[in-house]
Amino acid sequence: MKVVCVGGGPAGLYFSILMRLRDQDHDVTVYERDPAGSTYGWGVTYWGTLLDKLRAGDPVSARAVEDASVRWSDGVAHVRGTTTRHQGDEGFGIGRHRLLELLAGRARDLGVRVVHEHEAEPGEVADGAAGAGLVVAADGVRSALRGRWSGHFGTEVAVGRNPYIWLGTTKVFDAFTFSFVESPHGWIWCYAYRFSAEASTLVVECAPETWRGLGLDRGSESDNLALLGGLFADVLDGHPLTGRGGGEEGPAQWLTFRTLTNRTWHRGNVVLLGDAAHTTHYSIGAGTSLALEDALALTSALHAVPSAAAPSAAPAGAALPDAAALDAALTRYEDVRRAELLSVQSAARYSARWYEDLPRYLRLPPEQMFALLGQRHSPLLPYVPPQLYYRLDHAAGRLESLRRLKRWLGPRLAGSLHARAHGRD
Repeated sequence: MKVVCVGGGPAGLYFSILMRLRDQDHDVTVYERDPAGSTYGWGVTYWGTLLDKLRAGDPVSARAVEDASVRWSDGVAHVRGTTTRHQGDEGFGIGRHRLLELLAGRARDLGVRVVHEHEAEPGEVADGAAGAGLVVAADGVRSALRGRWSGHFGTEVAVGRNPYIWLGTTKVFDAFTFSFVESPHGWIWCYAYRFSAEASTLVVECAPETWRGLGLDRGSESDNLALLGGLFADVLDGHPLTGRGGGEEGPAQWLTFRTLTNRTWHRGNVVLLGDAAHTTHYSIGAGTSLALEDALALTSALHAVPSAAAPSAAPAGAALPDAAALDAALTRYEDVRRAELLSVQSAARYSARWYEDLPRYLRLPPEQMFALLGQRHSPLLPYVPPQLYYRLDHAAGRLESLRRLKRWLGPRLAGSLHARAHGRD
């Protein structure tokens, strides 16, 4: 099968690895518009469950990723001069540049052609124009391939309320760190985690009125970095912040999160992968993991129906698979991943809402606030007074019967309250 992947991020590269491992006769090319070694962002996070899946998919790349990662198990929150530390599940961080380097190297070792600085136009690769049996749109949230048929895919984008910015720092955090700072114009906060022995990622977020009040909407990148460095001086310990801009006097690259969904994920021989298909709010740290899991699911679906991943018998020498079998495989991939994403997407929505409703929780004692920070994925939390929820959750932690009731009742009660709040029966 001839496969073209548009987008050389983790999803496209990992899918190319898996396809070549399944069958060395697959002809796989990955097109990436940016130069080799250039990437945005600093580090990405993942959890141990992903490593288990990567080991099953390709033990070699899984071992390389694990060896290049750093680990933490504690979470720390700083608010109103109080520091609260909780032990949690083990988390992992790895530099995005290092992750792409490892995956690209493994792909090339397996015979994948990885072509950089190539802007693959939709018409060039779609509908078999390049002789491809499968075209994988792994080109991100602003996918050009998906955009060509946005009506068919049923693409919808919901834009979040709070501005945020990705930054880097030489401060190496020993735990996943949250810091909430009260400014003259409202609260501003950051999440920070290390991704190597020398550096960490730091994401800053605030309400729009705080962003404008502090002048973050108008200042240059260097102005923003100086202001934010001062606001978070207590956790940075004198270490500088770095931005993504090409020049210090250029604009700071603030964003608002785009939650993207699609009615369908494939059209003919074109299929969406990773952020091109779906996005989940960055506050749950799942974007890269979900993209890699998409690659695993798509590879599995293609090879579950043999004729979907093999050339058709007629005409002789054809590069294209059986269309019906391919459609069945892509439908299977989509169905499996949609079902698996439901709980993650729900958690991401409620996590984003928790931060947008932050003043609701800042009235609590710091240790209670941090406890509810850990519960921010709950569909019930937005509808229950925070202190009451804390007491119920604390009690449920001691009684198994209450834990079972909470798991059963929470989503049902939250759905009813949500419908009532929006005027529906």
